[in-house]
Amino acid sequence: MQTRFLGRSGLEVSVLGFGAMTFGDGQSSFATMGGTRGEDARHQVDMCLDAGVTLFDTADVYSEGLSEEILGEALGTRRKYVVLATKAFGRMGRNAHDMGLSRRHLIEACEASLKRLGTDWIDLYQVHNWDGRVPIEETMRALDDLVTAGKVRYVGCSNYGGWHLMKALAAADKTHQARFIGQQIQYSLMAREAEDELLPCGIDQGVGALIWSPLAQGFLTGKFRKERSEPTRLEQGGGIRAYQTPRGDAVLAAMDTIVAARSGVTHGQVAINWLLRRTGVSSVLIGARGAAQLAENLAAQQWQLSDAEMELLDRASQTRPRYPYSHHRIYGGERNETPFPYYARR
Repeated sequence: MQTRFLGRSGLEVSVLGFGAMTFGDGQSSFATMGGTRGEDARHQVDMCLDAGVTLFDTADVYSEGLSEEILGEALGTRRKYVVLATKAFGRMGRNAHDMGLSRRHLIEACEASLKRLGTDWIDLYQVHNWDGRVPIEETMRALDDLVTAGKVRYVGCSNYGGWHLMKALAAADKTHQARFIGQQIQYSLMAREAEDELLPCGIDQGVGALIWSPLAQGFLTGKFRKERSEPTRLEQGGGIRAYQTPRGDAVLAAMDTIVAARSGVTHGQVAINWLLRRTGVSSVLIGARGAAQLAENLAAQQWQLSDAEMELLDRASQTRPRYPYSHHRIYGGERNETPFPYYARR
């Protein structure tokens, strides 16, 4: 499997990473995402390693820490051969400092994650959300201290806004601290908002993108086209229904054309393949509730969309630029003749 450097760093990650949100007991928080554990979890990790996956991502809040425990056990002695990533921010207790990005919580959360994962270090430690109550300087100092202590190798963020990301980078640069090398963001054919600021900022500042929800909560598998009297598990939260629009229909129609012309290709693979050709993307995180689904997703990196197919998907999924990007395009003339000039395809 192909690897790429994560941002402007020396950390190489596989173009497909495994997201362990589905690891849990099926009863605690994130229960609707899955309850994979034991032999099933080990089998999925084995499949990923056999396919060349080197990046494994989880978070302390996934199933209240159980995801980390299951992933650590499934990796076992092979942990040293992979890039292990986890995240902190969410509530892990009832006390005031049991969530957020304060120095106290981050250090305690890191120690707890190390224990659950059964490892001495975390390759990529990511803050899971923006915390407007804590000075960014305190957060970046705490992360830098974890790097200095050898408990963390690199740091990243997830679900930041463009100005959040730039503010964090500036704070780290000002005092020569460890800066974010990756940002874990939502991005897909149905969710292209990251093209406004996050991806351009990442390209400019050397912050690689790790993509979550590449299949738009399952909509891009092509299995959820019509309203049902009884919504499926994926439809219950309303996410799938939000994509059932004329634009969503156009995207699925474009995918239908590609799938019909290519033998053995699935809609989900098309969606993942499109992301792998977007500039600024370092790795696409895939997850699965079963081995068959995982095998299908892993196969997405074995082929590549043509330029014509990329254009077809781009046109079907494009959205009207929002202000001030619409202003840049209208009044920037030929300098900004395309809505997203940063996105030359790979």
